[in-house]
Amino acid sequence: MAAADQKPIGSGFHAKSTAAEVLEGIDLAGKNVIVTGGYSGIGLEMVRALVGAGASVTVPARRPDAAAEALKDIPGVTVAAMDLADIASVRAFAADYEANGKPLHILINNAGIMACPETRVGPGWEAQFGVNHLGHMALTLGLLPVLRRAGGARLIALSSTAHIITDIHWDDIHFNAHAYEKWAAYGQSKTADALFANALDRREAANGIRAFSVHPGGIFTPLQRHLPEEEMVALGWKNADGTIPERVKAMFKTPEQGASTAVWAATSPKLDGMGGLYCEDADIAQLADENSQRWHHVRAWACDEANADKLWALSEEMLAAV
Repeated sequence: MAAADQKPIGSGFHAKSTAAEVLEGIDLAGKNVIVTGGYSGIGLEMVRALVGAGASVTVPARRPDAAAEALKDIPGVTVAAMDLADIASVRAFAADYEANGKPLHILINNAGIMACPETRVGPGWEAQFGVNHLGHMALTLGLLPVLRRAGGARLIALSSTAHIITDIHWDDIHFNAHAYEKWAAYGQSKTADALFANALDRREAANGIRAFSVHPGGIFTPLQRHLPEEEMVALGWKNADGTIPERVKAMFKTPEQGASTAVWAATSPKLDGMGGLYCEDADIAQLADENSQRWHHVRAWACDEANADKLWALSEEMLAAV
């Protein structure tokens, strides 16, 4: 769907709704789900809520031992090894999953890295673009046969309000020709995640796969592990003494609340027949205008079909080279 379709639909939920609340009355018995990064932060809460609704969940993890420990008290979860920075391991996981013969009803591409020091993965890709976008694109493409097998599946790509920072750096995606800037790189990767969902939805809707991108909200999770305390103070996220300002407490979400938009987009019957849209606060997000705050709504470049198709073609070339 195009940018003009970016309009809230009155989901009945709000910014502080929890994942369990948006799944109330949803029966996921017999449904198979994959959640990347499903063993910490909001990913762990997604898994907890989805299992609570009856789903069988697989969590591919770069650190399977740590994932197994974090998930040990949640029944119905399978942990498998996979590193999004290593495309060979991504393809191996997808091939193994396809070989089990089961359909895949929901894929939530949740894992990610944020504002990390300059790092290269694969054949020299900038790490945030490589992990957050290209790794997940490779995973999704590898799982298309099992998503199609479901006869009605949903793909959720975790974007962020950070997409507001920048469009794709079309002339230098991997920061080879200009200085690396960690927030620009993160914002680009989150724009890429939104564009990927848009492009995938248009390519796979006829095969029963609908895709959405999601801004989960501001949440304190291990995603901030690369940010020193002084930077979080400078950003206004923390006081100098390490406490959380009241203004931030009011805006930020708990992990249980931060998990809600992804599971809503993955399961809500109100989204039947729709796709390719950017969601926030457990509803479809509004297209930004001159009155939008910098942390709200979706910018036009992140839901532009021409941008999405251009990125798809470039990303296919990158993945074909490894």
